[in-house]
Amino acid sequence: MKNINGSVVLALLLSLAAHSSFAQSWGPLNLEELKAETQRRADRNAPPIGGVKPEDAREAMAQLKTLEPDDWAAAWGGIGDRYFARAKEIEKTDPKEARELYYKAWDNFNVGRWPTERNSPGKMKVYLKALDAFRNYGRLLDPPLETVRIPFEGKEIVAYLRLPAGVRPAPLVFGINGLDSRKEDVIARVDSYLRAGIGVFAIDMPGTGEAPLLIDVGSERMFSRALDYLQTRQDIDAKRIVVQGRSWSGYWAALMAYTEKDRIRGAVVQGVGVHDYYSAEWQKKAFSSREYLFDMFPARAAVYGTKTMEEFLAFGPRLSLQARGFLDKPSAPMLLVNGERDTQQPISDLYLMMKHGDPKDTWVNPAGGHMGRSANWSSGAIADRVVRPWIFRTLGVAAAPEKK
Repeated sequence: MKNINGSVVLALLLSLAAHSSFAQSWGPLNLEELKAETQRRADRNAPPIGGVKPEDAREAMAQLKTLEPDDWAAAWGGIGDRYFARAKEIEKTDPKEARELYYKAWDNFNVGRWPTERNSPGKMKVYLKALDAFRNYGRLLDPPLETVRIPFEGKEIVAYLRLPAGVRPAPLVFGINGLDSRKEDVIARVDSYLRAGIGVFAIDMPGTGEAPLLIDVGSERMFSRALDYLQTRQDIDAKRIVVQGRSWSGYWAALMAYTEKDRIRGAVVQGVGVHDYYSAEWQKKAFSSREYLFDMFPARAAVYGTKTMEEFLAFGPRLSLQARGFLDKPSAPMLLVNGERDTQQPISDLYLMMKHGDPKDTWVNPAGGHMGRSANWSSGAIADRVVRPWIFRTLGVAAAPEKK
């Protein structure tokens, strides 16, 4: 596996022993409930299983015998291996089909490492395979995927960039993954942006994927460094950049709206956790959420590098944007999006941001859960009807007709 951030991978591998106590902290579902809920989400194309073929989910769940993270990784990893091998076999004769097979391989490996690769050797193994599969997929795209490596404090920021054909310099969406997604998820399907003449930059948030540092006060400096780099690119319109955050990364998008207000056009804050989210009271409540498939605590603890519940609960409040004094400061325009019934991030944080500082555009689904999703408002519908139109307007770009 080439071009993978070796220093970050080594640090992650060394951290696995420290987090081994998370190995059986799954919840809130037992094994049979987990199998049924996983299949239900695959059948309905719902996160975090959305995109995986229902028959692949059925095969993986038939193999899953325990709640151990390594078993989850192995159940999906074998399916990914099969797709990857077939893609390699036919790449020279049928590159288009090989590209789609690499994507399917990545999709299965990606579910296998979910929600974090940092608490299990098996999950780390399939995560590395996911990176390899995705980069093979990316090089066969048109326009191709560019892997960007930005020097950062003796390490490097690894990110992806896709620019539309025939538009130079191109306006840009600066996309950040959430707690359990990765930069690969952010840039996997961005044709609607490319057709509109907009490029996409995708970066792992601190504490996830190949990010060079964990979450802490000041970790946003890695995003500022990425902006520095993007401003050196002659093929990017550095005066037309919108940041897009989803779930946990809504925090970073909001923070960048304050700290980088003069360098970005605006920020999408979809899933808003900026103050109450960090309280011990909310965290304890959220851990019982059945919106989240499993392992919420291990995933959230991993981004801080904390090892116990006590350490985790004590760490978060320092990150509050209210405690840090940002909420009443001038900001770039923001779009706040969430559901009134979100059990992962408190809706009170959206209203807190809305009532402080500069005016903000706001969309709340009264029946919506996390990210605003509900039976009548899927992730795709919210993206198509709320988020992307706002981004297009903010960048001054007309939406391209959907490809039939």
